[in-house]
Amino acid sequence: MPLESLRKAKKRTVGTKQTQKAIEKGVAKMVFIARDADDRVVRNIIRGCQEGSIQVEYVESMAELGRACGIDVGAASAAIIDE
Repeated sequence: MPLESLRKAKKRTVGTKQTQKAIEKGVAKMVFIARDADDRVVRNIIRGCQEGSIQVEYVESMAELGRACGIDVGAASAAIIDE
């Protein structure tokens, strides 16, 4: 299950700004996006992943993605990054 790889990742980003930076720097290996995230929030992340050929996995909810990242609040996006 891809979400398990996010839980076990040694390095990851959590949140839209950090995930966007990782994509722009070319260090994002896999990006996770919550299905219930506002389209305006994740639009640039999706575009960046398409342009950079980065694998995107969709998670059912922001709450589920937040829990997978070990935080108590929801997250619109997260990424596994190169070390």
